[in-house]
Amino acid sequence: MSPIVFLVFLASAFVVTQAIDYSHLKCLVCRGMVDEFTGLVEKIDSKKKMSIGQYQLDPKGNTAQKTVHLRKSEVYLSEQLENLCKKMEDYVRATYKSNGQLTLLKLMTDKGLNPLMSEVDIIQDGDLNKSVEYHCAEIVNEYEETFINVFREERKDPEDEICLKETGYCEGIIEEVPQGYDESEDTSDDDDSDKLDEKSEL
Repeated sequence: MSPIVFLVFLASAFVVTQAIDYSHLKCLVCRGMVDEFTGLVEKIDSKKKMSIGQYQLDPKGNTAQKTVHLRKSEVYLSEQLENLCKKMEDYVRATYKSNGQLTLLKLMTDKGLNPLMSEVDIIQDGDLNKSVEYHCAEIVNEYEETFINVFREERKDPEDEICLKETGYCEGIIEEVPQGYDESEDTSDDDDSDKLDEKSEL
């Protein structure tokens, strides 16, 4: 865990200690990994290529080497996957205050402290959050080829492909939407409908 994230973790006003459903946690770790890996792949220049294999002679006697886009290079994706668990150090286990549901929260986003921090209670226990890294390493070791194939083939829903269909980690796990979450998302729609009602009355 990076120093800044660790400080935020210690400074959190809402820290609880409780038993963890590790099958659920593994599902959440898998989803977090896919999300992070998707971000890594999307940052790769789609035009960049790399040479693979040995040089060969073409029919005209010229030497040529096969090239492949970085986003579809097994070697390059494997290298990115090796660094994936380092990113998972920025995640903590937590439960939503509204329904007690387990979640995996990334403390820092590109815009600063995750705004969901006020909606959860962070879970603290004896392993200092190392179980997230442990599960990540275990998933990489066992399903590295799966990750690479899913992203090389650019399958439509990599999270569903990897965490549900290929590994089965999220099979039977139902995520309940925290109370009040949808209401905040629909505020703009409600405002628009109110404006339409006002116009119709006029």
